[in-house]
Amino acid sequence: MYGERIRKVLENMKKEGLDQMLVTDPPSIFYLTGKWILPGERLLALYLRADGAHKLFVNRLFTVDGDIGAEKMWFSDTDPGCRFIARYTDPQKPLGIDKKMAAKFLLELMELGAARGYRNGSECVDKARRVKEEGEREKMVLASRLNDAAMARFRHLIREGVTERQIAEEMLAIYKELGTEGPSFSLSVSFGANAAVGHHRPDDTKLKPGDCVLFDVGCKKDGYCSDMTRTFFYRSASEKGREVYEVVKEANLAAQAAMKPGMRFCEIDQVARGIITKAGYGPYFTHRLGHCIGIEVHDAGDVSSTNQDVVEEGMIFSCEPGIYLPGELGVRIEDLMLITADGAISLNQDPKGLEVIS
Repeated sequence: MYGERIRKVLENMKKEGLDQMLVTDPPSIFYLTGKWILPGERLLALYLRADGAHKLFVNRLFTVDGDIGAEKMWFSDTDPGCRFIARYTDPQKPLGIDKKMAAKFLLELMELGAARGYRNGSECVDKARRVKEEGEREKMVLASRLNDAAMARFRHLIREGVTERQIAEEMLAIYKELGTEGPSFSLSVSFGANAAVGHHRPDDTKLKPGDCVLFDVGCKKDGYCSDMTRTFFYRSASEKGREVYEVVKEANLAAQAAMKPGMRFCEIDQVARGIITKAGYGPYFTHRLGHCIGIEVHDAGDVSSTNQDVVEEGMIFSCEPGIYLPGELGVRIEDLMLITADGAISLNQDPKGLEVIS
């Protein structure tokens, strides 16, 4: 499995004119080797070469057992790690660098003359990660099923006088009971006007009748992420709230129905954005329609008005249109979508009809 993933990256490198590349992003190293290593401030690098002489430069503090498809090159805190790497790179050829490499290491490699030039090679790995293998799809289906089960229970946390922070804490306990590895990101619980604030984090705001309640939540299982958003109303929903909700739901469903291989990401974004704009809320849809997801909740790639990349079978990304009225309310509905040969299927089965909780 990991050898095939490295092969895909090498193919992408060839298209970019690269014979060598350093991968320093821990999630990408996990994707290519099956080993999670969190180096902190220390140097960690997987060196990929067109001739197959791959090497993992890793500090002796970490344990890396078994065959990983690359020779393990050990060093300690007192060793000159970059100088060690420079012994093996080809100084006559350009070197691909991923977007996560720390400047302090890159600058030292440049001073050492480790390559003829340095190029951003992130897409070589990102493109491979973007299209999910069957085993990855199965893990993401499971993570989303668990997220659906969690959301079914989260509804019952909505009650008079509860705070956003209290609900967020209770959510963590539910994820644990369901056997997940915990949340895949910082959970968002927003009441009323807070739901119109981008990336609002739970605070001591108390729930009151007439508030919208926005839950943006996700969990991790077997190393893969889920993510979904549902918006409810407590005790009652205003006429404006109902109107906004139905527009967002229409945009969500229409974008999902349009998805298929061969489309461009920007075209999918336009389907949802067009509906919201036609309804008069265009300026209040303030973000892209979605993001790619997998090992990280935000894998590289997005569903935005500027992304001209073509959608491929096996990709998984979010569909999350929203309308945010400052000082009043916010509504977002989010599902994860798997692209199939015939279109797309939602990994989330949680209901999306307008729901007033009493």
